[in-house]
Amino acid sequence: MAITKEQRRLRIRRGIRNKISGTAERPRLSVYKSNKAIYVQLIDDVNGATLLATSSAELGTATVNIESAKEVGKKLAEKASGSGISAVVFDRGGYPYHGRIKALADGAREGGLKF
Repeated sequence: MAITKEQRRLRIRRGIRNKISGTAERPRLSVYKSNKAIYVQLIDDVNGATLLATSSAELGTATVNIESAKEVGKKLAEKASGSGISAVVFDRGGYPYHGRIKALADGAREGGLKF
């Protein structure tokens, strides 16, 4: 049986998650994207807690494109700096690092987060 695109992404995602883990000092920046929105969370895997979260739906954008993904990254960096978080571990969630995922990461870097 052939693997679907979603099964392939989940296999890649599991491989990434085996290699990285977030702490309270350096949380994991987790990305999920759908056709309607892009979602990001800062997660402390040691305690199993979400520290911060934001999305393009929270910003009120109708569609998700590269510009809105960059704004989500900047918004997350702004919230993180307010909480005293300056460094993160990037978890692309099995998505290729280009387009909206890359724009989100660039926006977070511009906002002051260090990967």
